[in-house]
Amino acid sequence: MKPAMETAAEENAEQSQEKKVITRPEMEIGRYHWMYRSSRPHRYHHVPAVRGNVSPLGIQGCFECCIKCLGGVPYASLVATILCFSGVALFCGCGHVALTGTVSILEQHFSTTASDHALLSEVIQLMQYVIYGIASFFFLYGIILLAEGFYTTSAVKELHGEFKTTACGRCISGMFVFLTYVLGVAWLGVFGFSAVPVFMFYNIWSTCEVIKSLQINMTVPGDQICVDIRQYGIIPWNAVPGKACGPILENICNTNEFYMSYHLFIVACAGAGATVIALLIYMMATTYNYAVLKFKSREDCCTKF
Repeated sequence: MKPAMETAAEENAEQSQEKKVITRPEMEIGRYHWMYRSSRPHRYHHVPAVRGNVSPLGIQGCFECCIKCLGGVPYASLVATILCFSGVALFCGCGHVALTGTVSILEQHFSTTASDHALLSEVIQLMQYVIYGIASFFFLYGIILLAEGFYTTSAVKELHGEFKTTACGRCISGMFVFLTYVLGVAWLGVFGFSAVPVFMFYNIWSTCEVIKSLQINMTVPGDQICVDIRQYGIIPWNAVPGKACGPILENICNTNEFYMSYHLFIVACAGAGATVIALLIYMMATTYNYAVLKFKSREDCCTKF
C-alpha cells in the first residue's frame, strides 16, 4: 500500500514539472493568434516580460514618454521666467518712454534754461542706457536659469538613468543661488526707486484735481495753489520758473506728455514688482534644487562605501 502511494506521488510530481508556465507575453501572442487565425506562428518571437510602464513588445508608449517629459519640466522656473520677462519688459519699455516725457515736461514748463537741467538730462540719458543693459542681461539670465532648472529637475527626479552629478554642477547651482539672492535684493531697491516718480506725478495730479474742484465750487481762486518742482531736488533752486500755479498747472496736467508719463511710471513700477516676485520664485526653486542635489550626492557617496 505504501509503495503504491509513493509511486502515485512521484507521477504527480513529474506531471507538474512537465507543465509549462505561460508568461504574459505568450498569453498576448496566443490572444493575437486567436483573434487573427490566419497569422503564422513562426513570424513572432519571444518577447521579454512586462516591467513597469513598458508595453508587451518592450517599447515605451507615447503616453509614458509624454509623462516622463512633463515630469522633467521645472514649472516653478518656467513661471518665474515668464514673469521675469514680462516684468523686465514693462519696466524697461515703459520707464524709457516715461523718462523721455518727463524731460519734455521739465523743459517746456519748469526749467526753460537748458543749463539749469543739464545735469538732470545727462542722468536721465544714462538711466536709459542702463535700461538697455538691464533688458539684455535679464533676457540672458532668465534663459540660463530656465536651463539650469531643467538640469537640476532632471537630476533630482532621476529621469535619465542613475543619479549623476558632479562637484562642478553643484558649484554652478550654488553660484546661481547666491547671484539670484543678490539680484533679488537689488531689485527691491529698484522697485522702491521706481515708486518715487509715481509719488511725484501723483502729487501734481492731485493738486490739479484740487484746482478743478475749487473752480467748480467758486470758493478760493486756483492761482494761489502751486507745485514747485525744485523742492524735489531734481532741478536747482535758481531754475526759472521752477513752479507752476493755477491755470498753468491745470494745462500741464491736461497735456499728453503728463498723462502718458504718469501712467507709464505706474506700469514700470508694477513691472519692477513683478520682477521682484519672479526673483523670489527663482530663489526658492534654486535653493531647493541645490539642497536636494547636495543631499543626494552625499547619499550616493555613502552607498558607494
